[in-house]
Amino acid sequence: MRSYQKLRAAVPQLVLSQEEEEEEDENATTSTPAGRSKLAPWWVGSGLLITAVLLSTITVWVLRQVSRGWHGPAPPSQCYLVPESHRYDCYPERSVVVTQELCESRGCCFIETLPAVGGKRGVPWCFYPPNFPSYVVQSLNQTALGMTGLLVRREKAYYPKDIQVLRMDVEFQTNTRLRIKITDAAKPRYEVPLEVPRVMKRAENPIYSLEFSQDPFGVLLRRQGTGTVLLNTTVAPLIFADQFLQISTTLPSRFLYGLGEHRSTLLHSLDWNTLTLWARDVAPTESFNLYGAHPFYLLMEEGGDAHGVFLLNSNAMEVALQPAPGLTWRTIGGVLDFYIFLGPDPNMVIQQYQEVIGFPAMPPLWALGFHLCRWGYGSSNETWQTARAMRNFQIPQDAQWNDIDYMDGYRDFTFDPQKFASLPSLVEDLHKHGQHYVMILDPGISSTSPRGSYWPFDEGLRRGLFLNTTQGQPLIGQVWPGYTAFPDFSNTDTHQWWLENLQRFHTHVPFDGLWIDMNEPSNFMDGSEEGCPPGELDSPPYTPAVLGNSLSAKTVCASAKQNASVHYNLHNLYGLKEAEATASALIQIRGKRPFVISRSTFPSQGRYSGHWLGDNRSQWKDMYYSIPGMLSFSLFGIPLVGADICGFSGSTSEELCTRWMQLGAFYPFSRNHNTQNEKAQDPTAFSPLARTAMKDVLLTRYSLLPFLYTLFHRAHLQGETVTRPLFFEFPWDVATYGLDRQFLWGQSLLVTPVLEPGADSVLGYFPQGVWYDFYTGSSVNSSGEMLKLSAPLDHLNLHLREGSILPTQKPATTSKATRGNPLHLIVALSPRTTAWGDLFWDDGESLDTFERGNYSYLVFNATENIFTSNVLHASTEATYVTIDAVSFYGVQEPPSKVLLDGQEKPFSYLDNQVLTISGLGLRLSQGFSLQWL
Repeated sequence: MRSYQKLRAAVPQLVLSQEEEEEEDENATTSTPAGRSKLAPWWVGSGLLITAVLLSTITVWVLRQVSRGWHGPAPPSQCYLVPESHRYDCYPERSVVVTQELCESRGCCFIETLPAVGGKRGVPWCFYPPNFPSYVVQSLNQTALGMTGLLVRREKAYYPKDIQVLRMDVEFQTNTRLRIKITDAAKPRYEVPLEVPRVMKRAENPIYSLEFSQDPFGVLLRRQGTGTVLLNTTVAPLIFADQFLQISTTLPSRFLYGLGEHRSTLLHSLDWNTLTLWARDVAPTESFNLYGAHPFYLLMEEGGDAHGVFLLNSNAMEVALQPAPGLTWRTIGGVLDFYIFLGPDPNMVIQQYQEVIGFPAMPPLWALGFHLCRWGYGSSNETWQTARAMRNFQIPQDAQWNDIDYMDGYRDFTFDPQKFASLPSLVEDLHKHGQHYVMILDPGISSTSPRGSYWPFDEGLRRGLFLNTTQGQPLIGQVWPGYTAFPDFSNTDTHQWWLENLQRFHTHVPFDGLWIDMNEPSNFMDGSEEGCPPGELDSPPYTPAVLGNSLSAKTVCASAKQNASVHYNLHNLYGLKEAEATASALIQIRGKRPFVISRSTFPSQGRYSGHWLGDNRSQWKDMYYSIPGMLSFSLFGIPLVGADICGFSGSTSEELCTRWMQLGAFYPFSRNHNTQNEKAQDPTAFSPLARTAMKDVLLTRYSLLPFLYTLFHRAHLQGETVTRPLFFEFPWDVATYGLDRQFLWGQSLLVTPVLEPGADSVLGYFPQGVWYDFYTGSSVNSSGEMLKLSAPLDHLNLHLREGSILPTQKPATTSKATRGNPLHLIVALSPRTTAWGDLFWDDGESLDTFERGNYSYLVFNATENIFTSNVLHASTEATYVTIDAVSFYGVQEPPSKVLLDGQEKPFSYLDNQVLTISGLGLRLSQGFSLQWL
């Protein structure tokens, strides 16, 4: 309240008097007359104050008042007073050169500025004046969860079919989450069919306050503890037309992340940067819209707090960032349905986001092993030879994959009867060795089979399960098999057809997981074989900055008909709905946890699949970009993510592939994959030195599987991230905000890869505290500094954070073999000799083991020279595994003796302050304590 009172004292004429406030309080549910010039406050339950919002400066407010009622071209005196960084684009169309005449026809300011460096769009020449007409609040009424109101536009907007009266619903859902939804008050509009949690009562003690400007309408969201303004939408007008929705806001800092899928640094540039969200098949390239759409951002505030904003909208959109700092959402359909998450720390923001979109599925343990694939094996025997070579060199591998060359004529649910005749035998052999088989599937179903009948198409056509043209005929595009139809996964009947196809194929080739590709959906032609019909769906009044300048570029027509709606609304959901159908089918076929990797993704995808980062290149910069890509998908609630190790296209070098294998061993989803007509890049293809380095780092990964598996359990249970940026754990350290060349597994394992050629050392940032070398236990006490680390070609730098306990295991060449080996606990003591860790253990593949209670969960603690293993929940699986050793890093003085449950045990103590007790032979289901004296 103090900041509100200060503003009132400074500008008393802007707010109602105390008497007027009391009068308004008594009549809080009455309508506010249109055209009212005062800024009126309202009160709602829980003591939440909804007050008038001031604009960012008194100067801007004065200009607004002086010019109120004027709706022609903006006077130059107004325009030049708007700072360049605060100029919100009034003419974002890229298809025309903006002239003064065009700009002023919209009632906006026109000032030419110097062109941006490098051809990028810079300061807009055409921007909104302070008085630009917008909506006004006509009424605002209390509801059980918050409030509802009407917003009225008194003047037409410049986009066709603007909507005059909007309905706004505000829900104070939890103390750290609110929802603001704006839609047409008169008729329903398309909304994303995402299952979101139902809220039954209003938040009692929210950590935010919400304020409104009445005329023009605007929202101001403030964090109560610090007074930080998180959203202020009064900086530019709200526009809500049938096919153009736009809302802008200031941001409290420049530290913004998310808004995928794009190839970029983790920290986005706010230097007039536009990010487009429209699923597209294109090799990852900067500035392009890529395979998925994730309209969610996380922002770090000054002081270390964080918040997130999610726009639940699946239409084509773009998000324009500018150095104010500010942001503009533009979408061409649906509604404005915002969820805001108040954290206050970044980990909590992501957990709160996943409470809305759904927590990720628990993967099978084998999914976390090493996977190997290429396009161009040529035959099942050649594939088989690679798997055998990996075994001969005893290099860990859990899954062998095949790309589209296993198919007969690139048709789904077939395999080549000549080149891949031994495929069923290969799969049988993999299973005998505790390994798994994964194959690719594309959604494009061949519509022209050279051998006549093709059941997937014939039956899909008979049941009416494909995307249709506006004329009601199957839309035919072109993908690998030639002319293709596209299944409509928004139709539940299609899910049944998909299952039947997979069941039929599984009887011949008992695959274990599925790789769904080309599901943007990708199309080798624009739209269809007949093009796209004229109309506002395929040629909307405004097209966001999509690659190809058309919604149908390398995909199907936006006007295509689907069961749930038109493709215009559903395009960005295509990969999600296919993943849902695929995961469901795998559960029904195998009766175990499904493993699905999808290229196209949308919020909630983690419930059904993981993701790989697409068709990258064998270049050093591509290896670097995989880190911000992986970390971004952690923010999006899709923890099972990785890039094609060593690069997909082009030929790798031995040095690049060795370094990339070291990094890729710490992708949550770890797969080496490359294209046809390039030399092989699996570990067996390289010199003994490189091959050994690759093998060693994979063995390190397999030793850490218990730790990684536990992280996935925590992600599944409560939405924690598996890989995370350093600032997630050190939000008070601003030096971590831009770091994306290192990352953490969970809270405690720091990975510092080499990302440049010819290097034998690497620089890494170590936040304040003690960090231990994972391999040796040697420590460094950092004050928060960049350190130079030795990094010969056969070494990846891994460090443990003080206060952590990692469960590790003697590695084998498969996860199945590894899980039977003894455990070794590594305790990284803090200077106060404390540490904590946990372990989740189950059979690694059954459905819903946690939900059914078929698991073991252990918590490890170290305090004052006493270590305890506490079994909080146990199952029979834990009786087959033993804890063989415990190592303590950071024991300052050599102990005189070590006691296991009171009985003295032999130990070793090294000069680098590492204490190890071996030969314990304790069952995992058995709690115990160790004490050193």
